[in-house]
Amino acid sequence: MDLFDDRAASPMLIAKQAEAFDDPGCIYELKLDGFRCLAYSDKKTVDLRNKKNMRMLPKFPELSDIYCNIADRCILDGEIVVLKNGVPDFFALQKRTLLTDPFRIQVEAALAPASFVAFDCIYRRDKEQIWYPLYERKRVLSQIVSENDRIAVSRYISGSGVALYHAAEQKKLEGIVAKRKDSIYYMGKRSSDWIKCKRMADEEFIIAGYLQKGKHIFSLILAKYMKNFLIYKGHVTAGVTRDIIEKLTITDRSPFPIFPVGHEKAVWVKPDYVCVVEYMPNTLNSLRQPVFKGFRLDVLPEEVAAE
Repeated sequence: MDLFDDRAASPMLIAKQAEAFDDPGCIYELKLDGFRCLAYSDKKTVDLRNKKNMRMLPKFPELSDIYCNIADRCILDGEIVVLKNGVPDFFALQKRTLLTDPFRIQVEAALAPASFVAFDCIYRRDKEQIWYPLYERKRVLSQIVSENDRIAVSRYISGSGVALYHAAEQKKLEGIVAKRKDSIYYMGKRSSDWIKCKRMADEEFIIAGYLQKGKHIFSLILAKYMKNFLIYKGHVTAGVTRDIIEKLTITDRSPFPIFPVGHEKAVWVKPDYVCVVEYMPNTLNSLRQPVFKGFRLDVLPEEVAAE
């Protein structure tokens, strides 16, 4: 099987979150508030695939020419971002992913164009790069990509995670990622060789239903899978709008095998939407000051499992 021809690559995932730290054995780069994506480029075309292996160019046609800036036939790992005032804007990005009308997509592409930021090279010239150490893959990446407004290479520093985290904090960016310099690339698996250090915690949940608390106030009911069953994980109200509610598909029964107490007035929905909820970090098994951040269209509900 050829990773490129079969579109068979899958992104390596981050296994854990921690406070910022310094380590001479790590490199540190900014954590971008974007959508993870693999770029299959052959110097004539580029094919962008998300974690579900869905094609992303129809949503982001302005990225169709980035192959011109990639020297070799390769697979790059990175993120699609939409920048506003030089800072990634997740809400603008999410708006793009939800559009289906080609005309509106073209309008948004002109008004708020996306960029692809590459941070790894996992295939080059018909050869997998996943067994090479990260520092070697980074060297290759810097050689084969020439930057412009639509494609960039993620910058990094060595050893000084705390300083970079504080710089990200001052700019109110999402945080940083620490990566072992000698780490190999485990496709489709979570690895502790990559660690995220976030200014705010966020987490993925399945939407199981909602409660209407006022004329324009809704609270989403959150869940995760434990084995093959959904378990209740809390609520989020801040950031939830009627537009969000209208995307959900109502059902006539609770998706929980054990009915959660106090939800007699809940409206239950098909558990096929994954969302991201941002909250203040704490040590309790609860969401402190949660805020609905957006849908996660590149994550399957089956992937959202309780620890």
